[in-house]
Amino acid sequence: MKLTMLGTGNALVTEYYNTCFVISDKNQHFMIDGGGGNTVLHQLSHCGFNISDIRNIFVTHKHIDHLLGIIWLIRIICKAMNKEDYEGNAYIYGHDEVIDLLRDISTKLLFEKERKNLDKRLLLVKVKDREKINIIGHELTFFDIHSDKAKQFGFSMKLDRDEILTCCGDEPYNDSYKDFALNSKWLLHEAFCLHSEADIFKPYQKHHSTVKDACQTAEKLNIKNLVLYHTEDKNKNNRKQLYQEEGRQYFSGNLFIPEDFESIEL
Repeated sequence: MKLTMLGTGNALVTEYYNTCFVISDKNQHFMIDGGGGNTVLHQLSHCGFNISDIRNIFVTHKHIDHLLGIIWLIRIICKAMNKEDYEGNAYIYGHDEVIDLLRDISTKLLFEKERKNLDKRLLLVKVKDREKINIIGHELTFFDIHSDKAKQFGFSMKLDRDEILTCCGDEPYNDSYKDFALNSKWLLHEAFCLHSEADIFKPYQKHHSTVKDACQTAEKLNIKNLVLYHTEDKNKNNRKQLYQEEGRQYFSGNLFIPEDFESIEL
């Protein structure tokens, strides 16, 4: 299995793409979020994914830097289906607000011929808090992260040998889903900026964490591997080094600060 980062930046970056990624197992792929625009098509292509590879997508919440790229995927997947270049069905998962918004936007913005397979072969699937679904051969449990901004779901995925990968979405971990996160082999967590630059980027006003915060959380939860994303882009040239240096002071496991297009073996 591997994790491929299509984008690693926060909502307002210009040097990265907005955070979204793909979890792959053999020839099956599970995409999480779509970023804020049609650049998602470039990111997928650059990482070697064809549109026909993308059959399972999860949208964590309705912020534009996570959702608007999904509209482009709906358009392109439906177009491929119309041309018989896409075999089988595609599934987009999300909580009720996300799915209702995706259907509403698609209905209003896409041509009728572009959306004729919507809800026929491209299926918009509402998931509930703590609901379990099998995706790419692995059991996933979706959970409400209890965001203070917009309703948002994360998920926990069973890997091989009963190991767990937990995705916290793009807000700080809270104990409402401790039963999923505790002792996870992998934790995917946002880190808006360095703690030493909190006065500059003001992460707490935006309901985000610093590298220090995320690493302290991972240490407390006994995490083996921590992946940090959804960051600022002013430190683009040395972000990995700076984040590693700060994070190592608070986290004893394996720390990953991936770049756009980087893959990590799970």
